[in-house]
Amino acid sequence: MILSRVKPAVAAEVPVVKTKGKKSPLVEDYLSRRDYLGAMTLLEFQRNVGEQGEDADLWLSYCAFHLGDYRRAMEEYRILTAQVDCRPEVWVNLACCLFCLGLYREAQEAALKGPADQLQNRLLFHLAHKFSDEQQLMGFHQRLQDVSEDQLSLASIHYMRSHYQEAIDIYKRILLQNRDFLALNVYVALCYYKLDYYDVSQEVLAIYLQNLPDSTIALNLKACNHFRLFNGKAAEAELKNLIDISSCSFEFAKELIKHNLVVFRGGEGALQALPALIDVIPEARLNLVIYYLRQDDVQDSYNLIKDLEPSTPQEYILKGVVNAALGQELCSRDHMKIAQQFFQLVGGSASECDTIPGRQCMASCFFLLRQFEDVLIYLNSVKSYFYNDDTFNFNYAQAKAAVGNYREAEEIFLLIQSDKIKTDYIYLSWLARCYIMNQKARLAWELYLKMETSSDSFSLLQVMANDCYKMGQFYYSAKAFDVLERLDPNPEYWEGKRGACVGVLQLILAGRESRETLREVLPLLRNSGNPQVEYIIRILRKWAKDNRVSL
Repeated sequence: MILSRVKPAVAAEVPVVKTKGKKSPLVEDYLSRRDYLGAMTLLEFQRNVGEQGEDADLWLSYCAFHLGDYRRAMEEYRILTAQVDCRPEVWVNLACCLFCLGLYREAQEAALKGPADQLQNRLLFHLAHKFSDEQQLMGFHQRLQDVSEDQLSLASIHYMRSHYQEAIDIYKRILLQNRDFLALNVYVALCYYKLDYYDVSQEVLAIYLQNLPDSTIALNLKACNHFRLFNGKAAEAELKNLIDISSCSFEFAKELIKHNLVVFRGGEGALQALPALIDVIPEARLNLVIYYLRQDDVQDSYNLIKDLEPSTPQEYILKGVVNAALGQELCSRDHMKIAQQFFQLVGGSASECDTIPGRQCMASCFFLLRQFEDVLIYLNSVKSYFYNDDTFNFNYAQAKAAVGNYREAEEIFLLIQSDKIKTDYIYLSWLARCYIMNQKARLAWELYLKMETSSDSFSLLQVMANDCYKMGQFYYSAKAFDVLERLDPNPEYWEGKRGACVGVLQLILAGRESRETLREVLPLLRNSGNPQVEYIIRILRKWAKDNRVSL
């Protein structure tokens, strides 16, 4: 059941539902098999031929509700409430339908017209959660009794407030007392899924699927576990089993399948499927934001999430990522500061500080603060989980390089396979710097040669020219300064090239550079129109002649 709808499913004017009365044996047969569609079809037929039994309208509403057709159930209950002899509990049943359709205010009004029983209290308990009314929530909480229905309602509130361990404790306690409550295994498995214990979730889920192999919710959760444990193809194969099962006539299941197929296929069909599911399936908005981010459409991702008030760690993290991306794109310190605060909130929280996402958040927080020693403390603690993750390695290598550990940084940069990252200027400039600091200036020069002429290639030349000079790799420093001087006749570039060319001679004199390199330095000097060139060339030629070096 979807309990997180924000946008109403129907216009505003427009749990287990209690029903009383007898039903025909045939209808009972359908219900015992959970074939609500068959039961409803039979009830409608009996109504059309004038043979409907006692409370047939109530049972029709009951079947529609359990099929997930809340609109139909609502319409049936509305007709019943208009009758003079309407039973009071029908108002609560109607309220349950309105709740599932996202019409929370209308649900509250209808519920208050019904009897003040435990079903009404449970419904109002959930409505208080939807309205974020903590005072009312605690009031209805205190009225909950130590019975299965009330405790299950409490567990669901724990689940929606991300208190997964508390929900598990309630479910396990009820399971100990009621071994035949098999569906609780699905709820426990769902909590373990949320806690990232996907293998444990699978084990618990298997208990339920052994008894009910065609369960929509269980098969969907199994597919999600396969996605986390293996890949999208394995998950889609499991979901295909669900699509093929006839019991998949639940309306909400169709929406779930449509949503999850987009996720399993790496975002394929996102723009066709996800916009219509926003505010129906909570994750749809978040996954559409992720899709926009992967398409480098940062502004659209921001527009979609800017008004979302985060309430779960995933929402805080995603809002932080979007603000960080927009901050980098717009050079906005305000957005970067917001991102840093969101990451710190998640990483510093008691529930997330020891989780992998929590540690990644703290690493991101310190990354934005440029405190790279602290970044590495957190990334080192989770690196074994991300050995082949290009994005993780990109950030990890940058942090390593930022603290001067260029040898390890180079190795990590070279693990990256993504063409998108490998053509990014940030990647190229950091890898070039690592090569230079590790005395591999030739490899850095080759990186530059593969680039097209642009502002990025000009910036890379500046990095190479200065870093090579600093590290005593004067030949490649001279080559870089030579290109810079030809592109921009700045006197500083001539001075850098002059010093680098003299540095090459010093290395030759010290026996650390081949004499033949001098032959390649002369054309670099001749490219300059500076009057000092001839004087330097005469000195180099004289030394070459005295030392029998052919120029």
